[in-house]
Amino acid sequence: MRLFEDEAEKAGYKVIAGIDEAGRGPLAGPVVSASVVLPLGFMDPEITDSKKLTPKKRDLLYLKISEHALFIAIGVADIVEIDKVNILNASLNSMKRSCENLMVKPDFLLIDGKFEIDSEIPQKAIIKGDSRSISIAAASIIAKVERDRLMLKFDQLYPEYGFAQHKGYPTKAHKKAIIEHGVTPIHRRTFKGVKEVLSAKQSPN
Repeated sequence: MRLFEDEAEKAGYKVIAGIDEAGRGPLAGPVVSASVVLPLGFMDPEITDSKKLTPKKRDLLYLKISEHALFIAIGVADIVEIDKVNILNASLNSMKRSCENLMVKPDFLLIDGKFEIDSEIPQKAIIKGDSRSISIAAASIIAKVERDRLMLKFDQLYPEYGFAQHKGYPTKAHKKAIIEHGVTPIHRRTFKGVKEVLSAKQSPN
């Protein structure tokens, strides 16, 4: 989990930010990204891909990362942006924002996924980086917890949709709620899953 960090440190980089996003797959809600700068040489075997952790464990590690990280910042792309530029570009935009929101400019970036962000800062995109880089894993946990908290707030606004349970992902219960109640202002209207549900609702059969 420190291979890429160690390589960057050996190359002379001192402020290394791991960047990851949460929320590419849901039918509703924003995409949220986090940038995390950990101390040089930092390691914690518990920090891994947020998807492999229970909500309780993520919350505990969120506190631990917040305590030990040198810098943490969040970037968000809302529903309007997602529908306008597509989820990939919105995700990359939110990643860039999280990096730009850091109190100190990093000198190297480790990005989860296939694509680099639009930045002059030297960077490396790492497929499945949240399972291979502790900095990206830390960012994945921060991003996931922050997004889940936003979805809990949306659950209070739209309690009939069950956002507290599925966080906007395309579960059967969520699709049923869309059929019964229609879409909310936070639903991604360009997403295939939303279109399919709306088409089914309008079908005479």
